[in-house]
Amino acid sequence: MAGNLIFFGIAVEASSSEHSAMTEKSVVLTFFRDIPMSHPDLSVLALYNPACGDNIAKEFFKTHVLPRLERSGIIPSAIVATEGVGHAGTVVVDFLKQHQGEVAIVLCSGDGTLHEIINALAFSYTNTTQRAIPFVLVPCGTANALYSSLFVSSAEQDPITSRLSSLEAFIARSKPKSLALACTSLVGGTLQQNPRTVISVVVTSTALHASILKDSELLRKDMPGIERFKVAAQQNITRWYRSRVRLLPISSTGIVQVYDADTDDFVPHQGSLDMSASFGYFLSTVNVDRLEPAFRITPLMSRIPPQDISLDVVIVRPERDPAFTSDTPTSREAFARKTGAVFAGAYQDGDHIRFRYRQDGDMGEYDSGPAVVEYFRCGGWEWVPVGSFALVDLHDQAYIVLGRGR
Repeated sequence: MAGNLIFFGIAVEASSSEHSAMTEKSVVLTFFRDIPMSHPDLSVLALYNPACGDNIAKEFFKTHVLPRLERSGIIPSAIVATEGVGHAGTVVVDFLKQHQGEVAIVLCSGDGTLHEIINALAFSYTNTTQRAIPFVLVPCGTANALYSSLFVSSAEQDPITSRLSSLEAFIARSKPKSLALACTSLVGGTLQQNPRTVISVVVTSTALHASILKDSELLRKDMPGIERFKVAAQQNITRWYRSRVRLLPISSTGIVQVYDADTDDFVPHQGSLDMSASFGYFLSTVNVDRLEPAFRITPLMSRIPPQDISLDVVIVRPERDPAFTSDTPTSREAFARKTGAVFAGAYQDGDHIRFRYRQDGDMGEYDSGPAVVEYFRCGGWEWVPVGSFALVDLHDQAYIVLGRGR
């Protein structure tokens, strides 16, 4: 595949050992929720990231989490504060090597720290015996997508109580909920001698969303909250990303599911689904319907829950706009306003998937017309940016693919 980079995003079961990255390192990743269980003898690792989000994890852990564990008679075998990138994964892997029985990890952090741990387990943990590794998440990050999706809170709920929902489920001996994972591989081009695979538990993206995440990291110091994502979006919102995309069928059914706004349901497309276009937005999720507490970017994940291991994919293609005539700076500026409206709809309980175009290019919740946002459920995807390496720099935004907790 010299001359091209290909991104493969594949949904797998957390316990799967079929993917090469997971071979002989099969680990079941689970999440405490609300079904009774009986695991009386767990070794507990309490881990917090003092640098995540707005730096509240240390204080919240000491004020609320540790006292609650002690009142319930649960004494952690180890209490660790992370010290930098990658440290959380090292701590968890070492803890598992030292404790061969049942374990649980109380994690006060954001999605990014969980992402680090999952990849450390996938690629560093060498115990070939499959074992369940339950996580008790205490959301202290910027967006907390996984927690916010599984424990949806209301405005009336006490914020401290809301943050402790998973911890209370753990104390009540709840049964863990298994998670799906997305395996993303980068192959071809000059990187073919050193391909990389990343395991994600929330989101894998390219195009605008990946650019937002990349640039928002530069803003983290001055903007620790979610506001930095909006600033990064404005910095990148006029970019378009020319690529060839193939959506792969769900392995158990052989189909790609395509959302139909007329029936408010998925309809089957047999086999793979190909498209070649300029993409404004391309994002896939597993396990979550939102990336922030109020930003429901893939609302069908919860409203029409998947019956098979799969990815929900949201796509925005500017050339579908009836008002589009040619790719110019003016047309990009005009479409940027529509992309902003899509984001605003995602903040309105996922209304963006109902937006349609009129013939003049106006968009809204109309009864007919082409969908502004294309929504798919599939078994994986391939992304091949269009261009030659002789002409396109490796740092071109089209070649960014991010798979993270957030």
